[in-house]
Amino acid sequence: MPTEKKQVYERPRYALSSVDHALRIIQILRDTGGARLSDIARELDVSPSTAHRLLAMLVYRDFAIQDESRAYVPGPSMGAAPSPFPWTRRLKQLLGPHLDLLAARLDETVSLMFRTGTRVRVLMTVEGGQLLRVGDRTGLVQDARLAAGGKAILADLDPAFLERLFRSQSARFAGTYLGDAEFGRLTRTLEETRQRGYALNHEETEPGVHVLGMALHDAGGGPLAAFAVLVPSSRSAVLDDPTTLAMAREAQADMDLEISAAGLEV
Repeated sequence: MPTEKKQVYERPRYALSSVDHALRIIQILRDTGGARLSDIARELDVSPSTAHRLLAMLVYRDFAIQDESRAYVPGPSMGAAPSPFPWTRRLKQLLGPHLDLLAARLDETVSLMFRTGTRVRVLMTVEGGQLLRVGDRTGLVQDARLAAGGKAILADLDPAFLERLFRSQSARFAGTYLGDAEFGRLTRTLEETRQRGYALNHEETEPGVHVLGMALHDAGGGPLAAFAVLVPSSRSAVLDDPTTLAMAREAQADMDLEISAAGLEV
């Protein structure tokens, strides 16, 4: 009777040490809950400057963050489960040209995101052309209550569904349960968003960044995703400009039509 073969993990012949180091840092943070720069440099046997550059990229992509003591701990992207939605790649293909056009018209950065549970994930980013601009945020995982696109999506959800998301026993188990005061603030924010037709994020998720978000709807009219316009705080007035709002609303209508024509649904 043939014996079952065990898989042997061999180092690739053309291994990229920088990639390997980045992946090992992710494992260190995942398995220890956090580490200081000096600890990581020693573990990888690299200089502190090299470790700092690697960590800076992981922070940029949201796989690590620094806590109050300046130690590095796992970031939101670390614990994000695979997307349960099969339509995300198709959504990028459909809406990519619209995002390109909006970014070019506004000369500001725009992004596309979708909701999973109480968080949103950035599917793609198109950067504006200005020297001072918000950079690529693709892959970012954010609290939907704080992100402009997340607020826009939540505002279009059924109130009973919001209760299940934030007030149910499942929310308690998931650690996303909101008490009376917090849930009251959220519902007031979402009501303001519904009345305006768009959501705002004034440095709630990132210092120096202001964001306008609008929901995108599936063929049945439900919130499928959202897009956002991101600007540096020095140009925050752009988000209140009637021309910006008109262009964003036009883009929203065009993208809703594109989604509906393709028959995409949550």
